[in-house]
Amino acid sequence: MKNRKQVRLYIKRFICLAIIASFFIFASAAESALTADEAVKKLKDGNKRYVTGKTTHPNQTQARRKETASGQHPFASVLACSDSREPVEIIFDQGIGDIFVIRVAGNVVDTVEIGSIEYGVAHLDTPVVLVLGHTHCGAVAAAVKDAPVQGSIVPLVENIIPAVYSAREKNPKLSGDKLMARVTEENVRLSIENLISRSSIIRDKINEGKLQILGAIYNIESGEIDWLGPHPEQAQLLKDYSPIPESSLLSEK
Repeated sequence: MKNRKQVRLYIKRFICLAIIASFFIFASAAESALTADEAVKKLKDGNKRYVTGKTTHPNQTQARRKETASGQHPFASVLACSDSREPVEIIFDQGIGDIFVIRVAGNVVDTVEIGSIEYGVAHLDTPVVLVLGHTHCGAVAAAVKDAPVQGSIVPLVENIIPAVYSAREKNPKLSGDKLMARVTEENVRLSIENLISRSSIIRDKINEGKLQILGAIYNIESGEIDWLGPHPEQAQLLKDYSPIPESSLLSEK
């Protein structure tokens, strides 16, 4: 009789534990299954808390570290500059496992950055990619001023040169800080353009309605984010891309 009661008690405990485990699994899946609009809202709300001094520092506990040890489910991928004044998780008031961050001087896009973002999009299923530039960017300033640079910094800065040309062509009378601001914006759009034109994975995700790529500028003085939205010519960029026919590749061999 006593054994039967113990068995029933064990069964009840097992069921309770199973329900609790299911709840946490569901909650984790629900968080990672945000839509692009929901993910952007989460970033905007976090930045608002940061700017107003009402940060909540979510997901930064020991429990969160243990929870994410078995896998990550970030809700956004962010390509940002390496500048120490642009700490991505802090300015969006997010925590461990919330954002898949790629940082490189000048928030430029080349092979390594594309591959990293493709990982975030294809393997971690982030519904949004944010290319985040910032004010007073040293890499952008070097490109604008044609400053002497050495080593591997040279090809890095060369990634930004087309943005300088574009900004000057569109704003021939601008100079100084105003020109810098326009080049910073053009550089963000250039990075988005490179992502779309050079990655079939990203193009497919956009065409399937599973991904949004947005641009933004972080003001290092105010802490605020100026949201630029998607590339103004995104539809044309997707349309202009035409893969090389397989027959052509075979004939070249």
